[in-house]
Amino acid sequence: MGEIEDGEVDHITADMHQKCTLVYESSHGTINDKDNGPIMNSVFKNAVCKVYRFQTVDSKWMLVREQMAECTLSFSVPKQLIALYIQEDTCRIQELKDLGELSPHWDNLRKDVISRYDQIIKEYQDTLTELEKHTGPSFKPSCSKGQKYLEFVPINLHTQRMRVTCPRKTDSFYDVVTVGAPASHSQGFKSGGLQKLLSKYESEKKSHSTAYQCIYYPPDQTARAREILSVVSQLQPLISALADQLLQAQHCSTEALRDVLKSLEEKTDQFVHALKDELVKSALLALHAARPGYVSKSQSSTPSSPHKADSHPGVTEESHTVCNNVNGSQTPQKEGKATPVRSDSIPHHKEYDEEEWDRVWASVAKSLNCVIATVDKLQEQDNNNQESVPCNTLADVITSHSPDRPLTAVDGRDQLGVVVQSLKECVSAVAERARRSVIFVLLQEAAGSSAQGLQLQQRRDTVFSQALAALACGFVMRLYAGLEDKGFLRQLHAVGLVAQFESLLSTYSEEIGMLEDMEVGISDLHRVTFRITEAASEEAVSLQPTISGRRDRYTVEVPLPHHAFQTLPDELREGKPLRVLPVLFNVGINEQQTIAERFGDISLQERINQKNFEILEGYYKSLTNTVPSECLPCFQTQTDIKELLDTLGQNVVTKKRKNVEILWLAGMICRRMNGIRFTSCKSAKDRTSMSVTLEQCSLLRDEHQLNKDYFVRALDCMRSGLLAQGEVAQWDDPEAGSIAINKPASRHFYPIALLLVSSHLLVVWLILSLVFLLAKYQ
Repeated sequence: MGEIEDGEVDHITADMHQKCTLVYESSHGTINDKDNGPIMNSVFKNAVCKVYRFQTVDSKWMLVREQMAECTLSFSVPKQLIALYIQEDTCRIQELKDLGELSPHWDNLRKDVISRYDQIIKEYQDTLTELEKHTGPSFKPSCSKGQKYLEFVPINLHTQRMRVTCPRKTDSFYDVVTVGAPASHSQGFKSGGLQKLLSKYESEKKSHSTAYQCIYYPPDQTARAREILSVVSQLQPLISALADQLLQAQHCSTEALRDVLKSLEEKTDQFVHALKDELVKSALLALHAARPGYVSKSQSSTPSSPHKADSHPGVTEESHTVCNNVNGSQTPQKEGKATPVRSDSIPHHKEYDEEEWDRVWASVAKSLNCVIATVDKLQEQDNNNQESVPCNTLADVITSHSPDRPLTAVDGRDQLGVVVQSLKECVSAVAERARRSVIFVLLQEAAGSSAQGLQLQQRRDTVFSQALAALACGFVMRLYAGLEDKGFLRQLHAVGLVAQFESLLSTYSEEIGMLEDMEVGISDLHRVTFRITEAASEEAVSLQPTISGRRDRYTVEVPLPHHAFQTLPDELREGKPLRVLPVLFNVGINEQQTIAERFGDISLQERINQKNFEILEGYYKSLTNTVPSECLPCFQTQTDIKELLDTLGQNVVTKKRKNVEILWLAGMICRRMNGIRFTSCKSAKDRTSMSVTLEQCSLLRDEHQLNKDYFVRALDCMRSGLLAQGEVAQWDDPEAGSIAINKPASRHFYPIALLLVSSHLLVVWLILSLVFLLAKYQ
C-alpha cells in the first residue's frame, strides 16, 4: 500500500471478511513501479489500480495489486507510420520518374500508377493532419472504431499488470497487453478480410497483367524485388562510407586498417550476392524492351552487337593497370574488367546482351579484389621498408613504368585511392541499374493491379499500424520489466522474443473478416526489428520509441536513460537488431462460435492454430539450442516446456468444440519462454476481460497457492469493485478507466440489456432447433 504516493485512496474496507476482499482502488496518472517508475511513466499513463487480499492454502495472506494503464504508443506509432508511408510513396513516385524514357504504352501506365500514389498520399496527409489535432485519452474507444481518421489507431490498447506479494517470497508480476483485434473496421468486412481479399486479388492480377501487357510477378517475386531495392539502398552508401574510412585508416595502425577492410569486404559481398538474383537480370531485359525503338532478337536483321561491360567508361586505364599488376599479370584483361557500367549506357535501339549483367555485377567483386590486393601489397611494402630492403611495387608502373623505382608513401596512398575510387564508382553505377530494374518490376505489379489493389494496400497499412502499436507497447513493457534480468537480456539479443497473440474472435459473420485481417497484420510483424538506444535526456519526449524504414522492413528504436543503458550487455548497447517472433492462436468462445461450429466452417481457425504452432515449435528449438535453461523464468508448476508443446500440438489437431485448452497452453508456454502476452477480441472489452481475470486467478492458484475456497471469490472480486456507496460496478471495460470507478453503477440497465439479449438468443435457438428437427424427420 505504501507504493501508492500520487493517487488518493478511494475506499478501504473495514471488514476484510466481506465477499470481495478489495483493500483499495485508486485512479491516478502515474505508474507506481519501485524500479522503473520514471521510465514507464514516459510511455504509460492514466493508471488505474486496485489491491486485493486473498488467503493462501496455509492460511496466510497475499496482497494482489492489479494495475491497468493507457499507452502513448496508441497514437504515436500510427502517426510515425503514416509519415513513413507518405515518405515512401513520394520516393516511389520519384523513382518511377527516374526510370527514364519509356515507350508510349509504358509511359501511360506509369502516369496512371503515379496518380494512384498521389491519391494515397493525399488521403494519408489528411489523416495525419486530423491525428495531430487529436486531444484526450491515449486510446481509441470501441465506439470510434469506424471513424476514418482513427483507422490506424488500435482499439482499447491497454497494459494490465498483476503484482503479487506473498510472505517470505519476492514479489512476482504478470503482464498482458489487451487490444482490439487489428482490423479495418472503416472498410468493413462484407467481402471478407485481408487473407481472403489478397488471395482473390492475386488470382485476378494475372488477367489484369495480361490485359496491360505486363509480366505477372507472383507475391514472392515482388517481395524479393522490394527486398533487393531495400538492400541496395542500404548497402551502397554504407560501402561508400567504408571505402572512405579505408583511405583514412591507412594513416592509422595496421589493425585498424584490417578491421575497416574486413567490414568493407563483408558489405560488398552482401551487395554482390543480392545482385546475383535472376530477377534482376530478367527485369533488366524487360526494362530494355520497354524503351522506345526496342528491337527484339527475332526482329533484328543485322548481326548482334553485344555491349560488353568493358566498352563503357567509368574507370581510368590507370586503375586497370593496377588491378592487372596486383593479380600478377602484365597483360590487359580481355573480359570481366573492373569497369562499371553507367546507368545511361542501357542500349535503347539495339539488341540487348543478356550476359552483360553477369559481367557487370562481377566487376564489383573484381574491384574489391583490387582493393584487397593493394592493401596487402602496401602492408608488405611497409614491412620491407622497416627492414630497409628496397622493393619494386605496382606504383612504378602507374607513375614512371620503371621497375627500378621504389614505392614511396605518397605513391602508396595514391595507388589505394585509385582502386578505392574505382570500387565506389563501380558500386554506384551497378546499384543504379539494379535499382531501376526492380522499380520496373514494381511498376508492372502496380500497373497490373485494379483499383482494388489500392484499397488493399490501404487496408494492409491500417491493420499493420494497429498491430505494430500493440507490439511496440508490449516490447517496451517487457523490456522495462527485464532490465535487471541478465538471463532475459541474453535471450533477447541471442534469439529474440516470442509475442503470443491470443484471439477470442468467432469464425462467424463479420468476425471472420476481422480474423482474416488480424492474421495478415500479425504475420506482417515479422518485418519488424527492434534496437535499444541511449536517450539524449531523461525527458519523456526523449524516451518515446521511434520508427524508421519502409513497408518491407521497419526498425523500432527504444531509447533508455543513460543509467539503464549502461547496464545492458555489449550486444544491446552496440545496437544489435532484435527479433520478435509473433504467433497467433484463436479460439472463438461466444454464442456466435457455437453457431459456426454447428452449422458453419472453422477451417480458418484450425489453419491459423496449426501454422502458428509450427512457428512456436521452431522458436523453441532455436531457444534451447542457443540459450541455457537458467535464463528462463522459474515457475512452481514443474511441467516441462517440451511437454507443454507436445500437449499443445495434440490439441491443435484435435476436433473439439471451443477448445480453450489451446489458449491456456499457448499462454503458459509464452510466459515460460519470457514472451510477450496479448489478448484480443473484437473490442478488447467483455471477452478479453473475462480471459485476463480468469488467467490471473489461475496464476494465483497455481503459482501462489491461492486457497481453493477463494478462487471464485477472487474471480468475482477482480471482475467487479466495491464503491464507497456499496454498489458493485464492472471494471472490465478499459474505456471506462477511472471514470467508471467514480460513478455509481446503474441498478436497472444491465438486467434489461441482458433480458433483451437473452430473448433474441431464445428466438434464434427456437428457429434453429425447428429447422434441425424438420430436416432430421424429413
